[in-house]
Amino acid sequence: MKKLHWDSFADWVNGTTPEPECPPLPELPKKRKPRRTRPQDPAHRIRIFSRLYRVIALAVCLCVVSVLLYTLFQLPLFGAPDNPAVNEVSRRYVEQGLSETGAVNMVTGMILDYRAFDTFGESSVLFLAVACVMMLLLRDQNNTTPADIRQLQRERAAEPSCCDPILQKVVAVVFPCILLFGIYVVLNGHLSPGGGFAGGAMMGAGLILYSAAYGMDAASRFFSQKHFRILTTSALLCYALSKAYSFFTGANDLPSCISLGCPGAIFSSGLILVLNICVGLIVACTMYGFYILFTKGEF
Repeated sequence: MKKLHWDSFADWVNGTTPEPECPPLPELPKKRKPRRTRPQDPAHRIRIFSRLYRVIALAVCLCVVSVLLYTLFQLPLFGAPDNPAVNEVSRRYVEQGLSETGAVNMVTGMILDYRAFDTFGESSVLFLAVACVMMLLLRDQNNTTPADIRQLQRERAAEPSCCDPILQKVVAVVFPCILLFGIYVVLNGHLSPGGGFAGGAMMGAGLILYSAAYGMDAASRFFSQKHFRILTTSALLCYALSKAYSFFTGANDLPSCISLGCPGAIFSSGLILVLNICVGLIVACTMYGFYILFTKGEF
């Protein structure tokens, strides 16, 4: 043992000491290349979405236009004897429309007599549309905060100063004429071109013009929310009851007690005059209601 130590010491002096063996180093795991991740910038996502939206919108528009053009080229020629538009239905309208409806205006007789159920559906859609807008935008005690009330008071205080006197003078002359002409178009819809839809649109435009000139508070003095609800509900119920009577008597081959009158007279064509008035009121109230609700949120 001592010899071994001496030999080790001699080797160290002579510089022949063997280097100690180092334990092998553990192999390091190979580094993987980092994956290229997409940037998470919201602006980048928005740009990608906008590009995709434009491409998809363009593709949908091209498809719709292609279908419409294909349909247009497949339509029969105007005036051709085999045209399906020239069938027994349109022939019935032309040949017997006056005797069956009593309306000189063939279009009104078709809309409010032969196709009165479709017109009732259109009127109901208008009523439901304005009712939904009222539920969403109407300012009342349930959806109005104190800040909204203060803002509304400031708007009412500043409203008279924002009115244009020139516009008011013009509207004072034009508004009665528009309203009177709209009533004329409604009442003569079965005698001349016009009817409830056209006359109601005129009256609604007149009310909007009056509100824009004199302010909504001035317009609400003679057309408030109470008047709006009464007119629209009464007109729709009157239309439904009138046509229910016509449907019942016609489906059961019962004679109607409502006379068609003399064609060309104001009180003629049975219930068409009443239906024109109902449709005109619904259209006028709907137009004015949309304007008021989207502008101010209350009547």
